[in-house]
Amino acid sequence: MYFTDRGIEELVERRGEEQVSMVWLADRLREFVDLNPEFETPVDRLATWLARLDDEEE
Repeated sequence: MYFTDRGIEELVERRGEEQVSMVWLADRLREFVDLNPEFETPVDRLATWLARLDDEEE
């Protein structure tokens, strides 16, 4: 297990039954970056990756 998996596991434990919209998620990501600007690049990369999951591979 990677160190980052602990946060993911906590997210699943605490909120795993919830359903959220992409708008809600985007708002939370923006809020997080506003509070933690040093994470702007990783959050942007995660958002881009999520947005492109269904794109056909070129």
